[in-house]
Amino acid sequence: MFVDEIDIFVKGGDGGAGCVSFRREKYVPRGGPDGGDGGAGASVWLEADPALTTLLDYHYQRHYHAERGQHGQGANRHGASGKDLVLRVPLGTLVTERDTGARLGDLTVPGQRVLAVRGASGGRGNARFATSTNQAPRRADLGRPGSERWLHLELKLLADVGVIGFPNAGKSTLVSRLSAARPKIADYPFTTLAPTLGIVRVDAERAFVIADLPGLIPGAAGGRGLGHQFLRHTERTRLLVHLLDLDPLSGRDPLEDLDAINRELRAYSAALAERPQLVVANKADLLEARDAGRAAAAALERLERHCAAHGLELHVISAVTGRGLPELVRAIAARLAEGASARAGRSA
Repeated sequence: MFVDEIDIFVKGGDGGAGCVSFRREKYVPRGGPDGGDGGAGASVWLEADPALTTLLDYHYQRHYHAERGQHGQGANRHGASGKDLVLRVPLGTLVTERDTGARLGDLTVPGQRVLAVRGASGGRGNARFATSTNQAPRRADLGRPGSERWLHLELKLLADVGVIGFPNAGKSTLVSRLSAARPKIADYPFTTLAPTLGIVRVDAERAFVIADLPGLIPGAAGGRGLGHQFLRHTERTRLLVHLLDLDPLSGRDPLEDLDAINRELRAYSAALAERPQLVVANKADLLEARDAGRAAAAALERLERHCAAHGLELHVISAVTGRGLPELVRAIAARLAEGASARAGRSA
């Protein structure tokens, strides 16, 4: 099960209580106070782990309590502090406070940590209260209770390229042909119920991460279908591959699908609508079919005119036969390199 959004409760460890004790030793009748301090409570941290791809573990356990500090003891022995609790989350996890919406951190680098809640300090023992006028204090502090709060964890996958399009356009087949990923492939809508990541090797030195995202439908930005749950995963992508279906038997028009999906992107995020795109017409093997070929060719011709008029880069492929896939991989790599150069120029 893929879980990409969840709330969890975290509580820092309580501080240990200080000790009231007096030194009792043979031939030392007035040894004085020797109560030690209580140990500090442990903190709760969230750490990015590249080995994880989902927040599923937190679906089964929602409450996390850090270890408390030990109480102080006599002979000036301080209590041990609690051991910090580290909760591991996937790369791309955004951490916010549930009740206020305050952003605590965005874990995008392996090993990066965010302090979820801090442990409390321990209480002082009676040895801390000895003065020249009060040489036998009988007071000590209790440890403070650890703070607590609810956190909202939201996973946004880290992928260079996101493949978007209507259900059954061939997104899963494309990702399976370009990478070693093996998403579920079937001939019914919404086969893909969770995003799938794959690594595409361009050459010996270059590679990129591609994400197969569940199909979108009109109204997805407002909550229709399954795709609206995963639009957040396109926010971190640097390039969108817009896959269109040339099959006339699907009952879809590629040009109308292109406009419909772009409207959903604009409705969800203006910044996402401006993300660079490659338009990819899939199922080009149908162009050679006797009956379906004429309808597919006519749809492709209209799509080519539209892309030329709007300055969109168009690729014609067949994810099943492999036609056009090497050219598509090189085009994606080139667009990613252009984007990286542009970002480097702006930061210089």
